[in-house]
Amino acid sequence: MTLSAATLRALPESVHIPAYDRTTHAPGVVHLGLGAFHRAHQAMVFDQLLAGGDTRWGIHGVGMTRPDLVNQLQAQDGLYAVRIADGQGVKWQVPGALWRTSVTTTERDAVVQAIAAPSTRWVTLTVTEKGYTPALAQLLLDGLRLRQQAGLPGITMASCDNLQGNGQKLQALVKAAATAHDTEVITWLDAHCAFPCSMVDRIVPAATPEIMAAAQKALGQTDNCALSTEGFWEWVVEDRFADPTDAALLQSAGVRVTGDVHSYEEAKLRMLNGSHSAMALMGAITGRPYIASCIGEPHIREFVHRLMSREVAPHLARSDWADYRDALIARFGNPYLKHSVHQIATDSSQKIPQRWPPSVLGQIAQGASFEHHALAAAVFVRYTLGVDEQGQAYALNDPQAESLMAMGAAQRTAPEACVRALLARDDLWGSALPQHAAWIARVTYWHQHILQHGVGHAVQQLTKA
Repeated sequence: MTLSAATLRALPESVHIPAYDRTTHAPGVVHLGLGAFHRAHQAMVFDQLLAGGDTRWGIHGVGMTRPDLVNQLQAQDGLYAVRIADGQGVKWQVPGALWRTSVTTTERDAVVQAIAAPSTRWVTLTVTEKGYTPALAQLLLDGLRLRQQAGLPGITMASCDNLQGNGQKLQALVKAAATAHDTEVITWLDAHCAFPCSMVDRIVPAATPEIMAAAQKALGQTDNCALSTEGFWEWVVEDRFADPTDAALLQSAGVRVTGDVHSYEEAKLRMLNGSHSAMALMGAITGRPYIASCIGEPHIREFVHRLMSREVAPHLARSDWADYRDALIARFGNPYLKHSVHQIATDSSQKIPQRWPPSVLGQIAQGASFEHHALAAAVFVRYTLGVDEQGQAYALNDPQAESLMAMGAAQRTAPEACVRALLARDDLWGSALPQHAAWIARVTYWHQHILQHGVGHAVQQLTKA
């Protein structure tokens, strides 16, 4: 028996299921990027609003490239189980907010029509940092043009990706796609649509056979779309909505609505995401499969604690950073979250520019040490070899994989030249760091140490200092 609308009532009483009607109303949210993160984060917030009786938050979920996942979700009527596990225990929930699905690559017109549907009030996005392309902008613009031409209300368009100023970036991207014939739609967009910045935080590993097996045991049914996540979640969104009454509704579901998203956004990018990247690259090289197996090593845990405390926190506006740091370290060690280091290392060339350079530049401006980031950068250079310390090859899943591996291949024979070549890339490090001699020198030092003695020895040497 497979999880579906027909089998929902047969689930054990311990599994929380949607009690609201999922078939009568049209979706009010179009979500682009129907991956694990959205389904265990925003979809569960919208599920809570639906459970409270507000029928406007059903989701039309859009897979950007993956018909396989969409097909599996369609076969289960948009239902899937989420295991929520932390120090307080384990519970299972089946959110019911996903009502319809499409795939952009094969059903583009259906997605445009969904954006233009009279019932649509929000468009949310988790398309990853590399997903902000002219094609995405054109898709959104085509939908907005139909709304404007039909005389429909404006909508809220919320990017939930790890980009600083993501709402502003999304708005600029859409407007950049406009031509001379789009004057009216752009005027309408500026007057009636809202592009709030937002920050989302929840650790959601990619689905694995282990979580499928756990779902089968807990549900007594097969669930090909099951997910695992932690108890913690945070969604901070700018108080900027097409319908201002949405602010109070979101707050009632636990969302933080504020005029200052930036302080939360930069703390998450530099503390959580920055630490994640460093650990993921260390794990990939040392053969540790999961973040929990990295943070479980005392020297790596000490490195992460010091990275956040000494080099990141001095440049943050978030006042409760110490509590946030301690919570992060506890979350990283959650044994239920088998968060693959190679999953997190995916698209590192797109992530590192957001996560590391701002802290390094802050330290340089204060005349303070940036050793932990220099070591992390050296680990990244070593990562481009594509082989771990046990001799096992791994793939670089990155838009820049070819150029990174071409440069990285030289580090065995000409390590200093390799480091200089990678550090010279302003697409990774910005314009200032490639010119900074002390930065280059310290990354070179740690890279040489890693090649000679290994990542673990280098981290231990630094954390003993």
